[in-house]
Parts: sequence; C-alpha cells; structure tokens
Amino acid sequence: MNTDLTPTIQRQARKADLTSIYDFSRVDLEAWCAARAYPAYRARQIWGWLYRQRVGSYDEMTNLPGALRELLAAELSILPLEPVRELWTDVDETLKLLYRARDGQLIETVLMFYPDRATVCISCQVGCAVGCSFCATGMGGLQRNLTTGEMVYQVVDMARRAEARGRPLTNLVMMGMGEPFHNYAATMRFVGILNDHDGFDFGARRITISTSGIVPFIDRLADEPYQVNLAVSIHAASDELRSSLVPINDRWPVADLIAAVRRYIAKTHRRVSFEYALMTGVNSSDEHALELAGRLRGLLCHVNVIPYNPTPGAPYERPTREGVERFVSVLTDAGIPATIRYSRGLDITAACGQLRADQIAAGAS
Repeated sequence: MNTDLTPTIQRQARKADLTSIYDFSRVDLEAWCAARAYPAYRARQIWGWLYRQRVGSYDEMTNLPGALRELLAAELSILPLEPVRELWTDVDETLKLLYRARDGQLIETVLMFYPDRATVCISCQVGCAVGCSFCATGMGGLQRNLTTGEMVYQVVDMARRAEARGRPLTNLVMMGMGEPFHNYAATMRFVGILNDHDGFDFGARRITISTSGIVPFIDRLADEPYQVNLAVSIHAASDELRSSLVPINDRWPVADLIAAVRRYIAKTHRRVSFEYALMTGVNSSDEHALELAGRLRGLLCHVNVIPYNPTPGAPYERPTREGVERFVSVLTDAGIPATIRYSRGLDITAACGQLRADQIAAGAS
C-alpha cells in the first residue's frame, strides 16, 4: 500500500474534470460517503477539516483512513482555484489575489483589514453581463458563472490568510466580479454552505449581497431563510443618467427598483444599502444628491458614497475629497444617512476586474 499519499493526492486533486468538494453541502457529503460504504461520521470529520480547521490538502485530514483520503483525491478536487498573483499594500492593509480556475479563467478576490474587522470581497462570475460603463469587469463581458465551490473556496482561502495575520475573517461582501443575481442558485447554495452551524458557521448577517438592480431577484431574496444584507448599486437617481451608467436600468427603471426595495424592507425589516460611485461632472452635483434623497426618502436605508476608482478605458474622473464630502453633506442634510467608503488598495490595481485585465493583456503581449 502507498504510505506516501502526498504526490498522488496533489496530482489527482488538480485534474481539470474533478468536481470540487467545496461544491458539496454537508448532506451531499454524507450521501457521497454513504454511496461508498463510509459511515456518516466520516462526512462530519471531512466537513470539520474543510470548514473548522480549514486545511489545504487531504493529507492533513489525519483521522481519516488512507484509502478514504485517496478516494477523495481521486474524485473531488480540494483546489478549485489556484493563486496566480498576490498583491499586498501596507498603506491600507489590503490583499488582492488573482486566481486561475481549472479551465484557465481568471478571477479576483480582495481581503481588507480594518481596525475592527476583516472583510473579504468575492467574485461570483468570470466577467459580467451587466456592462456598467465605468466598470473594468463589465468591459470584458461575461465568460461564465462561477460554481458554488469556486465561490466558497475564495472565502475559505482568504480566511486562512487572515488568520495567518492573526485576524479572524468577520465580514463577506459579494461586490467583486459579476452580478450575484445572474448566478442566483449558486449564490444561495454558497450562503447555505458558509452558514452551516456544523462547519464554517459564518453568520448570514455578516454577508452582503450586492446587485445592480435585478428586480425579480430582490423580491426572491426577501423570501429566503438567510438574513443576509442587501446592497443596491444605484449610481444615479434619474432614468436617463442611470441607464447611461447601468444599462439594465432600461429594463428595470429607478421607480421599479425603489419599489422592489420597499417591498424587500417591508417583508424583511432589514436596512438596505445603496452604493453610489461618485464621478466628477457626471453624478456629483448638489442636484444629483437632492434627486437621490427624494427617491430614497422614507426608506430604511443607508448610502455608501464611493469615490470613483479610475479604470483604464473609462472616461470618468475621481472626485476631490471636498467634492465627496459636500455630496454626503447634501444627502445627510436632506435626512438620508450617508457615509464615504473610500476605495482600498489604490496602489495595487484595486478597481474590480483591473488585475485580471492586466494579466490577460500581459499574456497576450
């Protein structure tokens, strides 16, 4: 019998046609074990290794029989994503990671350290079909949805990296590449796996799902059992301007979007965040702020004003600090809670999709 499992396991875990073990729920894993004549407690042991100890290889699951570890490696990949490039900035303690999936596609994940929390921002798609005019991800179009396992792995890997720096992972935002509601089923499965109390036990209230405004799925999310947070990328309060920035506004205009948010709040009693990327001379005037305040008045909401992070190829400019502060003050004076959310990692190609675009361009040159 082969007693040195490491070379075999590492080689087999990289096979491109393997399902990832991170695609499995705990019930799925129990069924997988039962179909191979292993008792349910083996599935619970594996689950604990994956999400409590967060090991990086089957070799580290030391209380499993060698035969089971070899079977796992032969059938289920434990490495659905491979780190390609890692960028760290001491300026604001931000780590940006470029991963390569088993089919060669590239995605980005960001880990941000704050004094009181550590937040991971994950991707849910390779590219994006929404096509926001200011977004580096949207400029490349949509390649495919990520699997549940590819999303889960981003969180598990970043949790390891946070813990290596002595910090627990406390928050998760789906604000990376892609539109979560265009990959809805996998996103909900992802939330369920992370929320499992016998595994990662990551509280749903620490998870924020961001949407560009896919109205039917805002209604659908309100009926889900998970108490996740909802963030809506609005960026403009008029249909004419918002449609030029976020093309899906032609299908679900601002009034329909706000009505869906009202229904969501009425059903869940949870506050909704609105994301507003502030661009000089585009959506940054006092009139723009007052129009937004008029749309949001009476809602249980909060506005995150985000100074635009310049993206190559996009004709927009980052506002001055004074301009950002004035916009926020107009909102708050009008009775709308608002704060500034400054971009992190400006010195490490922080704009969503930018690191991927740079890597693709470098490979083509």
